[in-house]
Amino acid sequence: MYFDDHSPPHFHAFYAEYEAVIGIESLAVLKGELPPRALGLTTEWAQIHREELRIAWRKASSFEHPGKIDPLV
Repeated sequence: MYFDDHSPPHFHAFYAEYEAVIGIESLAVLKGELPPRALGLTTEWAQIHREELRIAWRKASSFEHPGKIDPLV
């Protein structure tokens, strides 16, 4: 997430040379792309941590450090 980023609430996911912007509520790819397996793992992680993503978005939007979210295990 980036401070003072544009709406809708989203996060940026990177994999090798790929980048995607993924909506927190819809988990849809808003921009860019990821390979299918990477996208599947990313959306699985986001479903598990959706509330943490919402909180991180609010913090980043207020120029606060969004904190860390545990990886998919």
